[in-house]
Amino acid sequence: MFEDLKPHLVELRKRLGVSVGSLIVMFFVMFYFHEPILNWIVEPLNVALTEVGKKSVHAADGMVTTSQVGGAFFVALKVSFFAAIVAALPIILSQIWLFIAPGLYANEKKMIIPFIVGGTLMFLVGVLFAYYIVTPFGFDFLITFGSFKFTPLINIEDYVGFFTKIMFGFGLAFELPIFAYFLALLGMIDDRMMREFFKYAVIIIFVIAALLTPPDVLTQMLMAGPLIILYGVSILIVRFVNPAPPLEEEDEDEDEEEVATESKSE
Repeated sequence: MFEDLKPHLVELRKRLGVSVGSLIVMFFVMFYFHEPILNWIVEPLNVALTEVGKKSVHAADGMVTTSQVGGAFFVALKVSFFAAIVAALPIILSQIWLFIAPGLYANEKKMIIPFIVGGTLMFLVGVLFAYYIVTPFGFDFLITFGSFKFTPLINIEDYVGFFTKIMFGFGLAFELPIFAYFLALLGMIDDRMMREFFKYAVIIIFVIAALLTPPDVLTQMLMAGPLIILYGVSILIVRFVNPAPPLEEEDEDEDEEEVATESKSE
C-alpha cells in the first residue's frame, strides 16, 4: 500500500516545495515594500480614529501604539507574509491543479488557466470587498462606540492580526463559486446536493462570520450576506455545469439495479 502512495507523496512534496519556495521569494520582495503596504492596511483604522475626534468634543483623536520591544519589526514581518501569500497565490493555485491533474481527463487538464485566473481574481475581489465595504462600517462602529468616555489606543500588533484574519476570511469565502465550478466539472457535486445542503450551509456561514468578524451584528451580516449570495450563485453555476438528473430517472436506475442484483442472486 505504501508503494502505491509513494509516487503521490513525492509529487505532493514537489508541489509543496514549489509553493513554499514562491512564498519565500515573495516574502522578501514584499518586505522591501512593507511600508506602503502597512500604510494601506492602517488607512481604515486612521479614518475611524479621526472620526472619533469629530463625533465627540470631549474625546481626543485615538492613537495607534505598540506594546512590544521590536513591535514594528514583527508587524512588518506579518504584513510582508500577508502580502506574499496574495502575490504567490497564482503559483500556489497552479501547484494545486498540477497535483490533481494526473487524475483528470485531457479536456479537464486544459482548465488550469481559468482555475488560476478565476481563483486569484475572486480572492482579490473578496479582499477588496472586505477592505472597502466591511472594515469601514465595522471599525467606525467599534472604535467610535464609547469614545466620548475613552480615548482609543489601538495596539498595532492586534490590529494587523485582526485585519489579516478578515481579509483572508473574505478572500477564501469568495473562492466558493470557483471551487464549486471545478468540483461540478469533476462530477463530485451537483445542484441538488448543494440545494439540500443549503440549510446547513447557512448555519456554517453564520458561525464562520461570527469567528472571523468583530463581535457586532452589522459586521457579521456584512460577511454572512455575501456568503449566502455566493452560495446561491454557486448553485446556479453547478446546475449549468453538472445538473442533477431528474428524480424519475434516478428511481428508474435504482429499480434497474435492484432487478439486476436479484437476477444475479437467482
